[in-house]
Amino acid sequence: MNAHAEIAAAPRPVRLKFAIGARTLFAVEPRLVRVPLTLAEARSEAMPALPALAGDADGYLVTSLPEARVATLAAQAGGMLPFVRQRYTRHYLDFAGGFEAWLAGLSSNARQGLKRKAKKIAAGGVLDIRRFRTPGELAAFHPVARAISATTYQERLLGSGLPEDAGFLAAMRDLGAAGQVRAWLLYVGGEPAAYLYCPVQGDTVIYAFVGHDPRFNELSPGAVLQLEAMRDLFGEGRFAAFDFTEGEGQHKRQFATGGVACVDLLMLRPTLANRGVIAALAGFDGAVALAKRVVQRVGLGGLAKRLRRGG
Repeated sequence: MNAHAEIAAAPRPVRLKFAIGARTLFAVEPRLVRVPLTLAEARSEAMPALPALAGDADGYLVTSLPEARVATLAAQAGGMLPFVRQRYTRHYLDFAGGFEAWLAGLSSNARQGLKRKAKKIAAGGVLDIRRFRTPGELAAFHPVARAISATTYQERLLGSGLPEDAGFLAAMRDLGAAGQVRAWLLYVGGEPAAYLYCPVQGDTVIYAFVGHDPRFNELSPGAVLQLEAMRDLFGEGRFAAFDFTEGEGQHKRQFATGGVACVDLLMLRPTLANRGVIAALAGFDGAVALAKRVVQRVGLGGLAKRLRRGG
């Protein structure tokens, strides 16, 4: 493992949720140093560098760590208590081929499904998709996208809607001025139905904020917008990859060309309190996993999903 930095990284409270689906029952907030891996780091074979811990830090949260590296990192972390909080595939799309070649790589069912959905949405055979990248364009994009975001379950239940604070708006303007952001809106019948906001880091486009108005659920506007965004990005010919970031999702699996099996790894100092946190997380996560298996076995998965989303 790389040597620890001489200056200790500042820990921050990190909310560890005891959640069932999108519903959080309660949470604890240890002070952790986050070590997020980029897509390039997750795809490489290098071990992440862990900064030194300040005296008031409870430990680390390493995200998007390739599962194959968990044992090695835990063994080299000097007596910390490791705990895998979640497993997922870090999906990505490689832009090396052209749009048509990528589209042909999707399943025939996926291609036909997207075609049907686009046809339903299109007015007069033309999709109403609006594109934004400059500071002025993004200033027009944001309030419309914010209004969509406020209707989504991602914001209502997960707290992961499009931000509206001054810091985000300033960063958005700066990214726009540097040509490092792409954003889209999809309209249905003249009404804004879906948005997608993607900053750019180097040659990688980041899947940052996305959502659609639930009134249009049956039309799948998010999937149609994602397809057209990919068409635009392939057309630019300047990007190497699209990073679907952490977490799973059917749309990510559908559009991706590859993925890395990853985990979010907690590594806590071996205190009595931290041992209690890990024991509680392990017990809760195990109970939820067992309940999911039982629900699926008796055929109530669809009902459970609707209840978790408040529908």
